Amino acid sequence: MAMRKAALLCLILFAWPVGAAAKPPVLVELFTAQGCGPCGEANSHLGKLADRPGVLALTFSVDYWDYLGWTDTFARPEYAERQKAYVARLKLREPYTPQVVVDGRQEAQGQKTAEVERLVRQAQAQPHNPPDIRFVGARRVDVGSGRVVRGGAEVWLIRYDPREVEVSVKAGDNRGATVTQRNVVRQIERLGVWRGKPKAFRVPTASEEGLKTVVVVQAPKGGRVLGVGLARS
Repeated sequence: MAMRKAALLCLILFAWPVGAAAKPPVLVELFTAQGCGPCGEANSHLGKLADRPGVLALTFSVDYWDYLGWTDTFARPEYAERQKAYVARLKLREPYTPQVVVDGRQEAQGQKTAEVERLVRQAQAQPHNPPDIRFVGARRVDVGSGRVVRGGAEVWLIRYDPREVEVSVKAGDNRGATVTQRNVVRQIERLGVWRGKPKAFRVPTASEEGLKTVVVVQAPKGGRVLGVGLARS
């Protein structure tokens, strides 16, 4: 029975019509920290980008400033690891905050909002030929056919809180300040590898309620973003 179901799923996937997928949103990733003094302007600008059509803006809180006296309430080690992959790929000396990475291709200091805007416009003008990404219920996502980079691409599941949240910082460099953040990432998991042919991936259970779900198909080790799919709420 299990083999029959697997065979049927393969038939469904490989019968998927090949066509031009919708142009994916530009993925803007802000690496920030509640204990980072210069991050306020970058957080505010990310909030504005979050409302812009054709842009998916996400906030990743990192933990490497916790030693200054305030433990970031949203930081997880895997977010800093994601940033480190970009640092290596983009040949930077070290991770820093606030940093913005656009479509896995280019980066800028988050407080330099004019430069961030330029990179977003540049990314929107790039030609795209993404694979189709479809969510099937709450527990499966299908990635269709498409061009793939050498070695295959990584498929990432990201869940984020779409609300604006405020955090009162009680220690460290931002002691006494209220930090406002938007689209804060709360969960990230690598689902597997996509090699250009249709493939189904299991979607893990959400870590908490009220989160939005997105799947990102990306060249390995912090490479360029090939496709972005958002689950319907």
